[in-house]
Amino acid sequence: MGCNDEQSVDDRTGYVRLQDIPALNQSHCRIREPAVVENKINELINGGPERMQVVSDFDYTITKQRTDDGTAVPSSFGIFNACKSLPDNFKAETDKLYHKYRPIEIDPHMPIDEKVNYMVEWWTKSGALASGFAFDESEIDQMAGKFKHALRDRTHELFLLLQRFQIPVLVFSAGLGNSVVSVLRQANIMHTNVKVVSNFLKYRNGMLDGFQMPMIHTFNKNETVLDGHEYYELVHTRDHIIVMGDSLGDAGMADGVPSSSHILKIGFLFEHVEANMEKYMNTFDIVLVDDQTMDVPLALLGLIERRHQLRHPHENIAATAAANV
Repeated sequence: MGCNDEQSVDDRTGYVRLQDIPALNQSHCRIREPAVVENKINELINGGPERMQVVSDFDYTITKQRTDDGTAVPSSFGIFNACKSLPDNFKAETDKLYHKYRPIEIDPHMPIDEKVNYMVEWWTKSGALASGFAFDESEIDQMAGKFKHALRDRTHELFLLLQRFQIPVLVFSAGLGNSVVSVLRQANIMHTNVKVVSNFLKYRNGMLDGFQMPMIHTFNKNETVLDGHEYYELVHTRDHIIVMGDSLGDAGMADGVPSSSHILKIGFLFEHVEANMEKYMNTFDIVLVDDQTMDVPLALLGLIERRHQLRHPHENIAATAAANV
């Protein structure tokens, strides 16, 4: 298909407007600058899957912030902390750290610069606690298996679509990478296009020895720490990015990409909604209040898919034939 043909397809399909995307017209979907968001969405649609990457937080972003029946969804560190062979004093001390530092992490009034020091303290103390005893990682698999169904509704459809178009997905987690990988694998969404960058357990002489470096906490996880990482080489030319997260720090996960990039930031807001609303609206392009689904990112990827199919009809025919073999 030549350039003129491609242009005629764009003319025929036209410019997509926000009011034509049902998922963005629900009462819990808040957008501060509709014209800006509309323009970004059209840039992503026109760029196609070849220029796309997705960067997502894990805890309470890929997993739900709450379940329909009220069951608490543990964080990736929570899955580890629930393992039965851990020393009793480890569980008691990590609970103390959580109750001290988690309120600071989600405090809507404390500046991020001030929070960073506390997050480094939290991760450093947690690493020191996770040292000096034997641990069988199969316990993480056992615990993670209990929560493989606690993903946001329609997460599987989203990840299948991303896999089909081989759109790289970076799961960027300040939690425990061993738990993250286990949940994704047992939920059957750890596809070849999915990479996890997180804090992984480290061992020395068969004993736990804290976490591998570099330390990744809520407010330093961004693509600048990936320079030289194999994932960076895979995606540094993909300048259309959907970023998804549930904390303000997650909005910066694509920092370090070229300034010409088109980045659409989706924030899932659940705790301290009214107190956090203004900051979330100023930080994310789209804010979803108590939305436990992947409907919005799935709708956006669906628009990209439909435009791609119009441009490459022969590719669709070949894919359908292959699927029917």
